[in-house]
Amino acid sequence: MRADRLLSLLLLLQNRGRMTASELAAELEVSVRTVYRDIEALGASGVPVCADRGPVGGYRLMDGYRTRLTGLTDAEADALFLAGVPDAAGELGLGAVLATAQLKLQAALPDGLADRSRRIQDRFRLDAPAWFREADPVPHLGRVAQAVWEQRVLRVQYRKWGGGGHRSLGLSPLGLVLKGGIWYLVARAGEAIRTYRISRLVSVDVTEQVFDRPAEFDLAAHWAESSRRLETALHQGIAQLRLSPRGRQLLPMQFGAAGTRALAAAGPPDDEGWVRVELAVETPAVAVGDLLRLGTEAEVLGPPDLRAAIVRTVTELTHRYTAAP
Repeated sequence: MRADRLLSLLLLLQNRGRMTASELAAELEVSVRTVYRDIEALGASGVPVCADRGPVGGYRLMDGYRTRLTGLTDAEADALFLAGVPDAAGELGLGAVLATAQLKLQAALPDGLADRSRRIQDRFRLDAPAWFREADPVPHLGRVAQAVWEQRVLRVQYRKWGGGGHRSLGLSPLGLVLKGGIWYLVARAGEAIRTYRISRLVSVDVTEQVFDRPAEFDLAAHWAESSRRLETALHQGIAQLRLSPRGRQLLPMQFGAAGTRALAAAGPPDDEGWVRVELAVETPAVAVGDLLRLGTEAEVLGPPDLRAAIVRTVTELTHRYTAAP
């Protein structure tokens, strides 16, 4: 581990120039005292590290010195594919490996490209989790990822939806998907390929049994198709709505892709700026709660049974809040 850290320290100085001990400690997630010891170790091994004193001082490599120890290990090469989602890499236990791989890659680039890559990192970031929601606890994610990589059968206890107890399952894990900040496992259970939410795994045992991965299986294609099927199953009806200008802003925020599609097909605004849309919704019971989140910025025009359900709910709420406490 120390050899990896010394290499990371060396590459940080090469890629970024002068850095203070505190900056190095923050990057390497160690104490400042450890940085001092590592700097001494680099110097003793022949690396020309210079220490500049003063308010703008710090450590730097002697002008003109560059290391060529930039070969990637297998794990570092694998981790580069998670470079856009560093938080996800950390959850998979690859955070430090990814950081070292990126440093090596930058060190191997010509100066112009290395500067460009640093500017991109400074200006763009992908933040996968959704707003206003805590990330799922995924204590078993590392072991599941190991089983995916090594094609080993998992024995798991899986918590049923709605808290209805646990199921014991034997799974052949085929892939992991991070969707909206939530981790899912795509696995074969018997002859069927199903999707499991990682946070519902109560216990995980990685067995010694190795399985054969289906040659024709494509994780991206499977996820796209299963997502389409889920959306089709959930959206069982069409609601006709009338939306205010503010309601048009709220619709994609509340209903995601379905709201965006509805707005794209909206008719022209009336004299008050309201538009009519057709929105794919779930069952009436679910749709009532979802549509009421739009408040007074929307009017449900149809179908008649959905409009009647909205009227009943609003009437009940009116009685509840106007009755004497």
